[in-house]
Amino acid sequence: MTIPRGGRRRAVRALALTTVLALTAAACGDDGSGAGGDKGGEGSGKGEITFWDNNGGVRTDVWKEIIEDFEKQNPDIGVTYVGIASTEVQSKYDTAIQGGGLPDVGGVGAAMLAGIAAQNALEPLDARIEGSSLRGKLNAGMVESVKSAGGQGRLFTVPTSASNGVLYYRTDLFAAAGLAEPTTWSAFYAAADKLTAKDRNRFGYTIRGGSGSIAQALDAMYGQSGITSFWNGDTTTVNDPANVAALEKYAGLFKKNTPAADVNNDFTKMVAQWDSGEIGMLNHNLGSYKDHVKALGTAKFRGIPNPTKDDGTRVQVSHPVDGLGLFSSSRNKAAAWKFIEFAASHASNSKWNESAGAIPAHTDAAEDAWIRKAEPTKLAADVLFGGKAAIVQLPYYLPDWNTISKADNEPAFQKLLLGKATAKEFLDGLAEQLNAAQAEWKAQKK
Repeated sequence: MTIPRGGRRRAVRALALTTVLALTAAACGDDGSGAGGDKGGEGSGKGEITFWDNNGGVRTDVWKEIIEDFEKQNPDIGVTYVGIASTEVQSKYDTAIQGGGLPDVGGVGAAMLAGIAAQNALEPLDARIEGSSLRGKLNAGMVESVKSAGGQGRLFTVPTSASNGVLYYRTDLFAAAGLAEPTTWSAFYAAADKLTAKDRNRFGYTIRGGSGSIAQALDAMYGQSGITSFWNGDTTTVNDPANVAALEKYAGLFKKNTPAADVNNDFTKMVAQWDSGEIGMLNHNLGSYKDHVKALGTAKFRGIPNPTKDDGTRVQVSHPVDGLGLFSSSRNKAAAWKFIEFAASHASNSKWNESAGAIPAHTDAAEDAWIRKAEPTKLAADVLFGGKAAIVQLPYYLPDWNTISKADNEPAFQKLLLGKATAKEFLDGLAEQLNAAQAEWKAQKK
């Protein structure tokens, strides 16, 4: 199988993005003409700026609260909010980088950071952070993760939150079936079998087969195999025989212990299905915790870190750190930075992460009382920062990571679920792409 080289794939993707965003009125500072590589300017520190939310709809309400708080404290700055669905934000940024219309500030997750930074679309923020109230107040692990993800050793976003893989399970269904908490992978598979009763439309698990499926599959693979590094030299470990066996077992849950419709599940369908039906377990991240509380209350489910191996070994893949970027083309960087600094401050960062159920980047926010009450967040933070797990660092620094892990391989994963490819075939194809992308990245750094 011949895989296009990463640079060629980026060029094709850029040429294909010919539709300029109809967001001119809500675009960069003055006239919306900013494109990737434009130098922009500091501006007056007053006037209008535009903010793109990279999880629009899901987090719109809390962002509007934060914007209202900011405008009260900064009456000479107005913030135009543009909510963009997480499934569309990559293409929106790519289009705006090529054709103009970038915002002043935007939410940029680590998975897409390197590709945007490589096009000179983001302002390095190291010096601004050092001269601000955020100095020494950002979680060191998240800062390093963002630096690594940018691929250039600099901070291209201010980290705001981290998530983690969570296994949500229905405590009422487990109790009725006499099942113990699924803390190990063996217990997880046993529970998936015991809770499945297809004649009554009951299933032990709901699997993510649509958008976002690759990250979840990698978490399940490495968690079972116990492999602790994504690379062995310059060769990826994704198709190590232990990972192949793990993915074969995990994908084997489809239709055996899951609904057949799961092949098209993105996170919204998967979460809604679990909240409304009689499905025993769901893998997602901390972002859906509030949805489960609204649907089920707190007595019918629990969210715990992903299972361990039988010997207690816990291996998890890294999850993208979310952050706020200042776009180089902004003509009012001074005002845009004021907004970023405010949004990443103790009060705002705590407010946003409490709404999302995520782990705050601001160290003071991480000590707030709500975290102790949100059990999945507390447990995830303990695992992520307490040295209780080996974290497999995914190569977010590869400019093509987001394309490889989404557009290039989500359809291939669906073929695996449907029995049209084997786990080895799928992972060998993924490995070939990753090895080529790693080689290209290393060659460009020389």
